Amino acid sequence: MPTHLITGAGSGIGAAVARRLHARGDELVLHARDAGRAKELAAEFPGSRTLVGDLADPGRLSWAFSHQTLPDRVDSLLHVAGVVDLGPVGELTPKTWRHQLDVNLIAPAELTRHFLPQLRVTQGHVIFVNSGAGLSASAGWSAYAASKHGLKALADSLRNEEHANGVRVTTVYPGRTASPMQAKVHQQEGKEYDASKWIDPESVATSILMALDLPRDAEINDMTVRPGR
Repeated sequence: MPTHLITGAGSGIGAAVARRLHARGDELVLHARDAGRAKELAAEFPGSRTLVGDLADPGRLSWAFSHQTLPDRVDSLLHVAGVVDLGPVGELTPKTWRHQLDVNLIAPAELTRHFLPQLRVTQGHVIFVNSGAGLSASAGWSAYAASKHGLKALADSLRNEEHANGVRVTTVYPGRTASPMQAKVHQQEGKEYDASKWIDPESVATSILMALDLPRDAEINDMTVRPGR
């Protein structure tokens, strides 16, 4: 069975992807920010393995991984975890900028660097769950959008670098998706949150699995998923 390393498996899109892959018997390595969260994920997905490291401190990920048993095989690396904090440019602090850049951009780059040797061996797949904000930046979204525009650049560069090694790279750009992150966004926007108005995480998971399962003669580079209601 293929082995998938997933960040953000605790909720939203990441949890939906993990459930689908777990249900069909694939091997899962679930990233968690701390040991407590790792224990919860292991209980939710029996038989899965966990990998602990704080994405908000990407400079220490390599150190954290050096104290754990890492998977020998990685067939796909799915970057789903992310954070968002809205605000106008005139009010955002360096701390707010740095947190979003660390979690949304630098940590995925560091995780990819760390597991690229295994992905080359398996001719695996790297999937970046980006955002509509990675294509267009609206007022109040500067820091988040900057991190996601950077993530697009990371994916595009990686794809060009690793194509000859057989590593596939896909970026998924979901529109607003019903999730705890979306509830936080609505709170910051001062709007009432109604999950039924937005994309179900399962629908985004379906798109991700389609990209993963595509025969080797083709590759989905970019995929935009918008609310259908």
